Amino acid sequence: MYLKIDNLNIYYEKYGNKKSTIVILPGWGDTRLTFNYLINYLKDYFTIYILDYPGFGNSSIPDSDLTIYEYVSLIESFLTKLDIKEPIIIAHSFGGRITSILSERVKLKKLLLIDVAGIKHKDIKLLLRNYLYKFLKKLGCLLPKKVREKYLKLLFNKFSSSDYKSLDKRLLKTFQNVVKEDLTKYYKNIQVETLILWGENDDITPLKDGIKINKLIKNSVLIPIANTSHFPYLDDGYLVLRIILAYLKKDIRV
Repeated sequence: MYLKIDNLNIYYEKYGNKKSTIVILPGWGDTRLTFNYLINYLKDYFTIYILDYPGFGNSSIPDSDLTIYEYVSLIESFLTKLDIKEPIIIAHSFGGRITSILSERVKLKKLLLIDVAGIKHKDIKLLLRNYLYKFLKKLGCLLPKKVREKYLKLLFNKFSSSDYKSLDKRLLKTFQNVVKEDLTKYYKNIQVETLILWGENDDITPLKDGIKINKLIKNSVLIPIANTSHFPYLDDGYLVLRIILAYLKKDIRV
């Protein structure tokens, strides 16, 4: 199904028809398909909505660069247009960035955060790497036009992350806008009951981020998932499902 929001065609799917509602906010670049396992079980107990962000899956690519705040506004409009009130939010990775701000704007029932992003690190190696890239990029302007394009392409492939390189060029600036934001203050302001699940072996958003977020959100519990990566709901779907069902047991209303 499609919903028109700010001239964007946003694709979403709805499962189940129960009184309690879950809205799933996937990670950056992910689509609704990565959550099929959880949805197939949870739809028997909840009404579930899941969408593709602009530029991913079946949703249209935005004509202009977006910030995290525009993503939040988009999700807020999504909830309003579909008359979704007090949902339970399940957010993974980038979905956590959205949720941290959304929780100040919309009344939510509960949160379930999975390996969420938005905590900035003072990584000296990363800072030096970024400075080196910018310096070498400026040097490229001194090269003859014939070799400049090839040189800049080699630099891009050498210094860019796999996520960044795989993006459509129209989303590169949006990606930069999103990752530069430190959302620590928004996580600290979350008041709603929150369960935090985290892959112990996550090398994208490390477990220390989960520990910090747990300390920031007063009404929260952190459960590390052993032998799992940034995607514990894929690595050990059965265990994650059992934890979710236990956490949401009181919210199951047929």
